[in-house]
Amino acid sequence: MRVIGLMSGTSYDAIDAAAADLRLDGDSLVLRPLGMVGDAYGAEVRDALAAALPPAATTLAEVCRLDTLIGQAFAATALRADRELCDGRAELVASHGQTVYHWTDGGQVRGTLQIGQPAWIAEATGLPVVADLRPRDIAAGGQGAPLVSLVDLLWLRGRPGTPVALNLGGIANLTAPDGTAFDTGPAGALIDAAVRHFTGRAYDTDGALAARGTVHEPLLRRLLDEPYYALPAPKTTGKELFHRDYLLAALATLADPAVLATPAVAVEPAASVAPAAPAATTAPTDTGTLAHQDVIATLTRLTARTVADAVRSVGATEVIASGGGTRNPVLMAMLAEELPGVPLHTSDALGLPAAAKEAYAFAVLGFLTLHGLVGTDPRSTGARHPSVLGSVTPGRDGLPRVPRGLKQPVRLVIG
Repeated sequence: MRVIGLMSGTSYDAIDAAAADLRLDGDSLVLRPLGMVGDAYGAEVRDALAAALPPAATTLAEVCRLDTLIGQAFAATALRADRELCDGRAELVASHGQTVYHWTDGGQVRGTLQIGQPAWIAEATGLPVVADLRPRDIAAGGQGAPLVSLVDLLWLRGRPGTPVALNLGGIANLTAPDGTAFDTGPAGALIDAAVRHFTGRAYDTDGALAARGTVHEPLLRRLLDEPYYALPAPKTTGKELFHRDYLLAALATLADPAVLATPAVAVEPAASVAPAAPAATTAPTDTGTLAHQDVIATLTRLTARTVADAVRSVGATEVIASGGGTRNPVLMAMLAEELPGVPLHTSDALGLPAAAKEAYAFAVLGFLTLHGLVGTDPRSTGARHPSVLGSVTPGRDGLPRVPRGLKQPVRLVIG
């Protein structure tokens, strides 16, 4: 079956689409990658989404408007993926949608909201759409995340040692072979928030700003005091916690108030910045004026430190990373420094492009749902039982006929 997986992460910069041929072969699920495409959100959608996300206030009218606009944007990307990757012969779309809120209370997830109305995708493509994948696990007592954990467990099964799958998106998450899976904390979320606040850019291209800065140890210590890092797994988090105002509150306790008021300023284009040594230097331990590059370097070190702490906690013997953070060489170098003796690879080395791995994972989850197979492992999410995930919007011809009573796969084979 040709399946298109659609994904937009907590960085909300673009929609990724990955297409795969998927088939069951005995106890294996065989995935043949067909490629990926990506479309940036238009300025109208991106700005409206940024204005509506926590800690900002919004209205139900704006949520309704965004649900439609994002659904239409996903539909356009799905059409493109079907045309360019599947020769117009896709059979199913699996859409993650756009996470706008993840409701946690005392370590328990009470609800989650991903918008991007799937009816627009079904109408545009004529294909059935599996969407709204997270709530079923939450209803079963789970965290609803990381949903890619089942795919990681199937994919890494049989690999020697204790390989850990790591995703570096807006939020970082990992999966260990024993089923332990959790969000480690921010990956790009705080870095992106600082870059937008200080420069007006969307993110730190190639880690160029972090490379020019120095780590400010008092700020790093203040940020590491966040109670979330000490919570036991399973646990999940999001931009409900790690957002711009969270960063500004931390800066207010340590830095020159002028830092907080710094408007978006022009900085040298990333291409003109010579790469610095990946290991950022330690700044003096006073709380004088912080350059915005120092803030960004500190946040990059925060991500590397908290991810490495989480990786060590599960006894990893190697890390296989994916997500947008793998394109930041400063972050990857810092992470390697924080994990001496632990090999750090990207998922490309195992056949899944790092930039598209989550989109492929959601293609797998959609395939499992359509065939009545479970898409969660309770060891990873903390649910009472595994669940078949999501809701299905019929395509132009209804739902495809698929065999039932199939055996749950125990491994994912890339081939």
